[in-house]
Amino acid sequence: MESLSTLTAQLVARCDLAPAQIELAAQALAAAEVPESEKTAWLIALADKGETAAEVAALAGAFRRWAVDPGVGEWAPRAIDIVGTGGDHAGGFNVSSLVVLTLACLGVPVMKHGNRGVTSKCGSADLLAALGVDLQASPATHRRALAELGYAFFFAPSFHPAFKHIAPARKALAAQGRRSVFNILGPLINPGRPAHTLLGIYSAALVPVLAGAFETLGAPAGIAVHGRIDAEHGIDELTTATVNRVRGFGRLADVDGEWRAEDFGMTVSPFADLIGGDLPTNLAIVEAILDGRGPAGLVDTIVFNAATSLWIVGRTKSVAEGLAPAREKLLGGAVRAKIAATREFYRS
Repeated sequence: MESLSTLTAQLVARCDLAPAQIELAAQALAAAEVPESEKTAWLIALADKGETAAEVAALAGAFRRWAVDPGVGEWAPRAIDIVGTGGDHAGGFNVSSLVVLTLACLGVPVMKHGNRGVTSKCGSADLLAALGVDLQASPATHRRALAELGYAFFFAPSFHPAFKHIAPARKALAAQGRRSVFNILGPLINPGRPAHTLLGIYSAALVPVLAGAFETLGAPAGIAVHGRIDAEHGIDELTTATVNRVRGFGRLADVDGEWRAEDFGMTVSPFADLIGGDLPTNLAIVEAILDGRGPAGLVDTIVFNAATSLWIVGRTKSVAEGLAPAREKLLGGAVRAKIAATREFYRS
């Protein structure tokens, strides 16, 4: 059996690893007895070489198998995850959280997989917890949430015990300011296995890589996207303020190009409209949006993502067709009522 050090040497030599070798590496990364230094060396070598779609898919496949199963297969064929890799340092508001609530109001089951903020002041888990979601809910509660609320939030640390012995290596790399494959793996290892995904990515170069990884994993349909703010900055989001690099997978594999707000009859917004902050700031923004006082570009971006999701799951024939119903649910009181229902559900 090849050791992690042997596999690292192959990566240093710029050799791609086969799926079976990635499986061995995953086992070593999750093992308590393998030294942290060997794990960090492997992760650095893989990042320096550049992860291929096949390598990412093989690693995701291993951690999917080791994840806790929430038993939500009944909803998975119709469900979608709205998720970003994080790591863009763009300071954007938690768009995906309000997209989740909007879609739930439209009858689309949502299985969101996420964590607290790491590179941002407020992650999806932080905001949804403040809106009433119990991050430590049991699998049975998640199933009831899908049945009664139309969505569930899978708090990543509760579902991936195999990550326990990888955390020190990840922290060591973070201290060095280095990214690794684990900065992009989260969206591919949703324990609920929803059939559809709208995935935001911090790097345009990774859009085809992660779309290819989802394709390799047999995902039924989804879109990977990166929003280009300017020549040097981007965001892991589909927005009305950016030129959006998009790549489809599964049923939408033919989608490959750039999307702009005006392509869908929407107004291009200033990126400043999308800026969020810490938890109190973002909660105030939620209130402003639901009161009809939110920044126009942010409201449009939430609507854009919800409409795109409706198209991904096959509820509409085009993105444009979903804009009006998404806007009505967001601004017409349904999302506010969904938040109230969420608080009551988890209190009881």
